[in-house]
Amino acid sequence: MSLFTTLKKTSAPSALALALVFSSPLALAFVEEVTAVFRPDPSNPMSNKFKNTTPEGGVCAWHPPAIPKCRALNIFGIRNTGFSASSSGPILANPTDPRQGAYFKVPSEWRDLQVTHVGTGEVETVQMRIAGVGARWNLPRPPGVSAFMTAETPGWSTYWYGAPEPCQPINYLAAGNNFALFFWIVPEGAGACSVKNGTEIPWFTYTHLEYAYELKTPNPLTMNTGEYRGSLTYSMGPGGDFDFGDIMKPGDTVATFNFTLSVEHQLKVDIPPGGNRIELLPQGGWQAWLNAGRRPDRLYRDQTFRLSASSRFKMQMECSLVIGNTCGLRNGNGDEVPLQVAVSLPYGLQDGHDQAVNKRPLRLDGSGTELFQPLQYVNDRPAILHFEVDRANVSQMLEHPGTTYSGVVTVIWDSQV
Repeated sequence: MSLFTTLKKTSAPSALALALVFSSPLALAFVEEVTAVFRPDPSNPMSNKFKNTTPEGGVCAWHPPAIPKCRALNIFGIRNTGFSASSSGPILANPTDPRQGAYFKVPSEWRDLQVTHVGTGEVETVQMRIAGVGARWNLPRPPGVSAFMTAETPGWSTYWYGAPEPCQPINYLAAGNNFALFFWIVPEGAGACSVKNGTEIPWFTYTHLEYAYELKTPNPLTMNTGEYRGSLTYSMGPGGDFDFGDIMKPGDTVATFNFTLSVEHQLKVDIPPGGNRIELLPQGGWQAWLNAGRRPDRLYRDQTFRLSASSRFKMQMECSLVIGNTCGLRNGNGDEVPLQVAVSLPYGLQDGHDQAVNKRPLRLDGSGTELFQPLQYVNDRPAILHFEVDRANVSQMLEHPGTTYSGVVTVIWDSQV
């Protein structure tokens, strides 16, 4: 008995990249671009995370002692040299209200934003928070940087190099006589961090803003191939999300993050040479029937193939001969019998009900194989297609000795779920 199968895969390599772009025609805007990508890594299949590919800047990228701490905290730094803020008047010595001096409050709590697949309308949720803040500040000399010496601090740099609570130090400071660059870690949900000056400062400016952000992205293994886009907008200025106190007035009034997420999935099926020609045989071959007339219980073939998958997919079947909800075989006299086809998938792949896939029947209506999803990236693992004619139908075939039953089965792996 022979069976010819056509095995095909309908999946384009898919991609997940994350890009942040923003602009506003009605308000001054703080503009950044952030990109990240998910691409399955055969060398590390358990890592199912996005990789941030934004050109990094500032302390987290350029200051070697800070780099491992930023990586450990899973934060990513950006230095925006287009940002500026200026004092609206002098900063009085020893202000009783921290909002009247060097004051920094950023949106360190998690914010949700929805991203929508540009093709299907599928919606996912991304979370973002600001996890670090820094700047370059400038002031006249005199008083120079010594303006930040107070009775409580032995040196002007104590809190700029360290960090005032609730911020945390990364131990970075670069300074001259009349300027300094600093950076602090901002814990989740922290309030404002401020530094008091002991001498009046006639004017004060920030000529860049540095920040670190942290992202929580969806599970890419459950997302479709393609791009997802969405926006998150922060206010900037006194009382805003980015708040620099009542004296410092930023040139920007809005910070809008426009996300574009893209996923690069892999769905690859490798059939061994000759694996598309299936010969159905009894257990142990035909000798028991030829020598002793013992009827076989079934005719079958288990065809192994190799599978790599990082995305959801479904399996479908098409037939040259349809019998009910499955395929059939026919001999030259027109006698027909149904053929049962099933699939077993490796560990790491499950169905839509979180069940393992073991000899799952393939049916023409697609029921039972409409969704398979990875728990992890499955890389080049063995799977099996099962082909079988059962006992009752084998008996029918044996009534026509000397004939050959054949048919064509097309098995489809489709990532467009």
